[in-house]
Amino acid sequence: MAFVTEAKTCSALSAVDEPLEGTAAVVRGWVCLEFVGAWGRDVLDGTALGEELATELSRRADAADVRVMFIRHPGRHETLSAGRALSAGHTVLLARSDPDDSWCERLQIDSPFDLLDIDFALLSGPAPGLGVRVEEPVVLVCAHGKRDQCCAVLGRPIAAELVPAFGENVWECSHTGGHRFAPSMILLPSGYTYGRLSGAESLAAVESAVSGQVHLPGLRGRSPWNSVGQVAEIAVRQYIPCGIDDLTVDDLGGQLCIVEHVDGRSWEVETQTSELAPRPPSCGADPKPVRSVVATSVRELGSGLILN
Repeated sequence: MAFVTEAKTCSALSAVDEPLEGTAAVVRGWVCLEFVGAWGRDVLDGTALGEELATELSRRADAADVRVMFIRHPGRHETLSAGRALSAGHTVLLARSDPDDSWCERLQIDSPFDLLDIDFALLSGPAPGLGVRVEEPVVLVCAHGKRDQCCAVLGRPIAAELVPAFGENVWECSHTGGHRFAPSMILLPSGYTYGRLSGAESLAAVESAVSGQVHLPGLRGRSPWNSVGQVAEIAVRQYIPCGIDDLTVDDLGGQLCIVEHVDGRSWEVETQTSELAPRPPSCGADPKPVRSVVATSVRELGSGLILN
């Protein structure tokens, strides 16, 4: 694994001083399409699906505020012609990440064009019943080598290690946001996102999700919240044992959040944003400034108890 210690990779440079907390992509609705043909640099750049379909799916995803991703089972990297890849059967995962009502459904379609028959706006509400309800956590590990080498080199082995324990619920996926945190993993339907996990830590994270808990090491944040909200929730979890959907975040604007527990307790979390030295967001890219959000205080409302 000499690649991991190569000082010039984006993931190695990030690991020096960049916190993971608050770096998950902000996503509430997910449309994951099984596509075993070649992926382009971007899922909807027209390389895989063709310009017309990609443009229309992009328009619909933007309108419904959902994210379209490619998925494939680990080890299945067939080289298919564009025609075969489009016409072969495809699994689709629809998911909503929301503590009040998180869900995931699985269905089969004949062609990516069948996605046009799905109203993406349905992902903002209760499970629509378009497919089979998925009860166990779905594991997405970024292995999008066309986007960044760290994702492929570091992500694929992690996905392969998880298959013996979690089988068909493990998928390699396209870009998740944050190559420099590779290997990057998302758990659906919760939207909890992880980075820099070893095989053992990845296994522990999924096992925790199966039991309804949240594994804290390597946690980047939960996708429904912005960076400040993600940091605030993680800060409370570090002090209060609670299940996956026990906490919600009320963003008060600026650097302040209220984190509420289903049992009625709540905490005021103050955060601070600082700018780190520029670093490449992906391998080979020009360095860019990076902002880091950290929690500076956690105070339980009603009791006045300061937890840190």
